[in-house]
Amino acid sequence: MTPVELSRTVLHAVRRAVDEGELAVAVLPERVVVAPPGPGGCGDYATNVALQLARPAGKPAPAVAELLRTRLLRTDGIHDVVVTGPGFLNISLVGGADARLARLVRDILRAGPRYGHTDDLAGQAPELHAAPEVRALVLMDSVARVLRSQGASPHMHCARPPQDAWVRILGLPSDITVASSDTPLRPVPAPADPTPLGRDAARWALLHPAPHDHPRIGGAENDAHLAQRETNPLFRVRYAHARVRALRRNAADLGFTPEPGPLASDGDAQAVIQLLADHPRVLAATAAHRAPDRLARHLVAVADALAPLLPDVLPLGDEKPSAAHRARLALAEAAGTVLAGGLSLLGIDAPDHL
Repeated sequence: MTPVELSRTVLHAVRRAVDEGELAVAVLPERVVVAPPGPGGCGDYATNVALQLARPAGKPAPAVAELLRTRLLRTDGIHDVVVTGPGFLNISLVGGADARLARLVRDILRAGPRYGHTDDLAGQAPELHAAPEVRALVLMDSVARVLRSQGASPHMHCARPPQDAWVRILGLPSDITVASSDTPLRPVPAPADPTPLGRDAARWALLHPAPHDHPRIGGAENDAHLAQRETNPLFRVRYAHARVRALRRNAADLGFTPEPGPLASDGDAQAVIQLLADHPRVLAATAAHRAPDRLARHLVAVADALAPLLPDVLPLGDEKPSAAHRARLALAEAAGTVLAGGLSLLGIDAPDHL
């Protein structure tokens, strides 16, 4: 059971409790957040949904948690549920940590760059309006891409059509509807023309800072965005992806392929796993808050967590490829898949070679 599936399972338990009169809640949460347990917690995942429902249900949070615990224990795939603290639900899944890791990696490799895509927003057609400025338009385009990944069919509008150079160089769609709005997406404007950076670096420079932060573009700042070194976060993300692709080619030359397997005791692997498991939630939050910077920062975190794992993917010297090497290669490939898919949603290429 993946974190997304567990979130839906908990939400289903809440809805059943309401439908059957055990909880009197007028407005149900749209989704339930599950995450690794914090201090004092236990199991594989924890959620504070009982604390969220306590006040509207008119019940103490521990009572709500116990009610949901009873329901969750009857669910296939859940081994145990423990209530801790003021009402946190701590959930242990069937199978050990290694089995869950392998399932997650398989799910990512099976889904490919569409990992984290859902139909949760199917049937919705949000109207997006951008201020007539290059950063606002790039922001709107990326928000639309992420909304589509969640099943929505957004419509994009601007008071003026995008300039030809923005369409040609930055990859903005040319069919944006010309229409004005009193509440457009209006980030801090770009201080200079971003097109000299080219599509990938320009879009990153405009999207990586939060909308209320000033993008660094023009003059010496452009050199920083194009630099092929670790101080450039876009370089770190794309280099991590390219390195994974190189490892896959080298492994093929050595005669072995990726195979998800035990890595739960590997500290470097655990950091990557948690971030990969969180990717669907990041996409949903990016769509909900119209904030591609959340996705950009997440990709940087994945790339940085992946770096310590990569030197141990291939066997050294006369060492023969083992199950651990295959498992590390599978995890690395899953991370590379997430990086490529995330960059695509930002409108940025993920090259196999740098």
